[in-house]
Amino acid sequence: MDLKNFLEQGFDCFLPNLSIDLVIIGYDDNALKCLLLRIGDKWLLPGGYIGRDESVPDAAVRILQHRTGIEEPHLKFLAVFGDSNRRFTDEWRAFWEKSGQEWKEDSWLNTRFITLAYYSLVDIRNIFPAVHDFDEDFGWFNFDGLPDMWMDHKSIVLEARNRLKKDIKQEELTYNLLPDQFTMPELHQLHETILETKLDRSRFQKKMLSTGMFERLPKRQQETPGSNPFQYSVKKQPEKGSNNGNE
Repeated sequence: MDLKNFLEQGFDCFLPNLSIDLVIIGYDDNALKCLLLRIGDKWLLPGGYIGRDESVPDAAVRILQHRTGIEEPHLKFLAVFGDSNRRFTDEWRAFWEKSGQEWKEDSWLNTRFITLAYYSLVDIRNIFPAVHDFDEDFGWFNFDGLPDMWMDHKSIVLEARNRLKKDIKQEELTYNLLPDQFTMPELHQLHETILETKLDRSRFQKKMLSTGMFERLPKRQQETPGSNPFQYSVKKQPEKGSNNGNE
């Protein structure tokens, strides 16, 4: 759908007053990073709208796949954001006028929008974002160096960061941020980065191995002398309802 049709006919295609925003999190150079898009002079989260005949989960997966190209993305619901004054009038007006489109005050976009926020953990090396119809640029930003963002989008990012800290204490999901093969020191460093605290390496490794989730592989080949730890991968999980007899 081109810009003109999106502005004029979007109300007929999408649920009104409801959107989806995605905090897409990657990990590189021992830092957590967030994928952002630029429209005008501000940055915002990748997001989209929910088709009138589409479920919310299907819409979230569709938007994430469109932005990342991942076939089976990791995705977790974060929270609902819906302040009484949550609307993007100034941002949208500037964008449409710059695009040569007539901005109408009674546009379906110029109303209060409640957003359903999700977060996704991705291997940043396998993500190749592209600029689409509305975006002017994209970039990966450190969580500690976020740029000027649309209205409450920075709050959504920070909420995702805090939620991730809590979630990894309840379940192991951080491997989504790493390549298919990784070492325990790399997983240990990742957890320290997320939690922003030091963790005893020996206890951490014992805890990870006790989950039974990881399969040990041959040691990584390296040309330089020094520590040469084993590599690991995540074991294939059995389908729901099956029992592999190893419990």
